[in-house]
Amino acid sequence: MADYDLIIIGSGPAGMTAAIYGARANLSVLLLDRLAPGGKVINTSEIQNYTGMGTVEGADLAIRMFQHTQELNAEFDYRTVLKVLDDGTEKTVVCEEENRTYTANTVILCTGTVPRLLGAAKEEHFSGNGISWCAVCDGAGCRDKDVVVIGGGNSAVEEAIYLAGFAKSVTVVVRSELSADPMACDKLLGRKNVRLFAGHDVLEFCGEERLEGVRLKSKDTGEEIFVSCGQVFEYIGQIPATGCFAELGVLNERGYVKVNEQMETAVPGVFGAGDCVTKNLRQVITACSDGAIAAQSAAKYMRKMGLL
Repeated sequence: MADYDLIIIGSGPAGMTAAIYGARANLSVLLLDRLAPGGKVINTSEIQNYTGMGTVEGADLAIRMFQHTQELNAEFDYRTVLKVLDDGTEKTVVCEEENRTYTANTVILCTGTVPRLLGAAKEEHFSGNGISWCAVCDGAGCRDKDVVVIGGGNSAVEEAIYLAGFAKSVTVVVRSELSADPMACDKLLGRKNVRLFAGHDVLEFCGEERLEGVRLKSKDTGEEIFVSCGQVFEYIGQIPATGCFAELGVLNERGYVKVNEQMETAVPGVFGAGDCVTKNLRQVITACSDGAIAAQSAAKYMRKMGLL
């Protein structure tokens, strides 16, 4: 007999919603994550497009979601998942800590994504010491300083708006043009301390012991420009955090979990949800939708297999 009906790997919005729907379907649920519940939402300053919430701080939304899972008695444990084994009607989840293993009838993969790197000169040298991927985490030290934000999507624009509230200046660098929501772009460009370098590549992060600026190159003219700054925030996309599922046979060539409309993978009893799955729109609200569908599909699978 399996330890749980459902194990959910990852506790972002997709994972926590799956836990809620799984518990409401009378499944015994274990939620696993090596970090605090919430995923990237914890490090998002403001969320303005989650239906019914208006503007809400990411950490507050994450806390509310987790409290909801606990009200329904979904279990949570801090664990680093190493791999998932398909043993037929049971799945085994192997964790790093104490080499702990859990078994379940169904598993939902919700591990999300991690930031993509530029690959520019000295990026590794200044990572965590001048280059950051979280304005909420590291923005406090940028008060009255010049900062650079690299990227033009929603994350980049939203965090640039946040930084513009207290930084001396915010320079936004994007390879082509801003691609974020038009309302957010208008809000950003309306700030007096914000300037935009569109159509520029980042060649190098400059400095020795501390970051002193970035060297840019115009894609149109080839002109090189030095922008002085004390901190850089990169938002140039994400890559799936799915390495621990490589042996399971559920990933596509880019490393995303392949799912159908019911969030089913090619392995019966294994489902995916959230930013780590193949999809067109990666937002908090779509992650929640994925989690709800995946949990319902897991319950349906268990009934079909006579496990409920």
